[in-house]
Amino acid sequence: MNLNTLLIIDDEPQLRQLLARLLSVEGFDVVESDSVKNGLKQLEKHPFNVVLLDVKLPDGNGVELTKTIKEKYPETEIIVQTAYGNIADGVSAIKNGAFDYLVKGDDNNKIIPLINKAIEKSNLQFKIKELQEQLNQTLSFDAIIGKSAAIQQTITLAKKVASTDSTILLEGETGVGKELFAQALHYTSPRKDKPFVAVNCSAFPKDLLESELFGHRKGSFTGASNDKKGLFEEANKGTLFLDEIGEMNFDLQAKLLRVLETQSFIKIGDSIPTKVDVRIIAATNRTLTKEVEQEHFRADLYYRLASFKILIPSLRDRKEDIEILATHFMLVYSAKLKKRITSIDAAFLKQLKNYSWKGNIRELKNMIERAVILCETETLTCDLLPVEITHCEDAVTTTNSLASMEKNHIQKILQHTKGNKTKTAEILGIGLTTLYRKMEEYGIEK
Repeated sequence: MNLNTLLIIDDEPQLRQLLARLLSVEGFDVVESDSVKNGLKQLEKHPFNVVLLDVKLPDGNGVELTKTIKEKYPETEIIVQTAYGNIADGVSAIKNGAFDYLVKGDDNNKIIPLINKAIEKSNLQFKIKELQEQLNQTLSFDAIIGKSAAIQQTITLAKKVASTDSTILLEGETGVGKELFAQALHYTSPRKDKPFVAVNCSAFPKDLLESELFGHRKGSFTGASNDKKGLFEEANKGTLFLDEIGEMNFDLQAKLLRVLETQSFIKIGDSIPTKVDVRIIAATNRTLTKEVEQEHFRADLYYRLASFKILIPSLRDRKEDIEILATHFMLVYSAKLKKRITSIDAAFLKQLKNYSWKGNIRELKNMIERAVILCETETLTCDLLPVEITHCEDAVTTTNSLASMEKNHIQKILQHTKGNKTKTAEILGIGLTTLYRKMEEYGIEK
């Protein structure tokens, strides 16, 4: 969004009109106003890069108006025009947020360069605002796709707690979108301009996870060659998302509980507590109450984390969302792969709705990506589905057996990933070992 717009607020008509003509000749889009009231009305109607503002107005003071405008329209820059010998007004206006000030009748040579600088700064701020709005839309609850009652009720519940500092526990099966909810909770909270830091607790052994979370001092253990900030410090003033919290070592859970209760911790190899201000959002695909009963998870930590629980529904419990999700992923991957795929066959959708989706949305996303890769028409059809999903009769013919069809799928995806076995296995939804076994079975070159 690049503007070139100016608003002149001045109650001297001859001076205002002369200045407006001068600036219009220079290529600026100029709007005139003769009072505070009319000036604020113009600002409500249109975005402006720059306001040229007189100090003495019939219904107000330009110095005070500067503060009002900057509070309501922070992307708009203000240049205050002061009377000769009253530079103090300009200085006061700058304290209230003005870009600069001009002395009337004394700075005519400075006005155009100054306005250009102010417009450049304003356009940058409008651009940042636009990008922030796009980011907020991508990371907010708007990014959670679905119209079913199950998902809408979950979103409504999450929105109610988003603006608080309450600790939140997200429960749900693998692939339901727990991290998407965690991001939305953060980016619609007062902490949205501060860090959002995510860590998967199942990805680290105990000792390494402790160092990742809390940091360490140089020399505290073999290999600790430097001081290291932990993720709690990285997330200070923001949100720390602890995914797969049920995998955390029992001993480490005690240290986490202390942080939740005191907002402080001691780094490995340190003796002085470090204070932090961090909101915790945890997630698990386990039933933590059972883990507590089996003494695999601390009861006191569970009750501290579960002060506000949100259960995210599985895809099986919101099957009416499958079509909208599948269409969304089809459009995303069609654009990414530069293919013209515009529709999904009714039989294809029927198979999707009949499937159990143990991997939930993540599984659906990978399956649609796979289908888009294989598709050579404008419509996704049943023959593009993997054999564990499809039951279409035409999928097996005398010339195209299930085995040859699977071989063809694997070869196409290997070609798409340029031979990357790990990515190929991920798209196919199988393990890497299974992929190698099938490649050997079908005589596909490794």
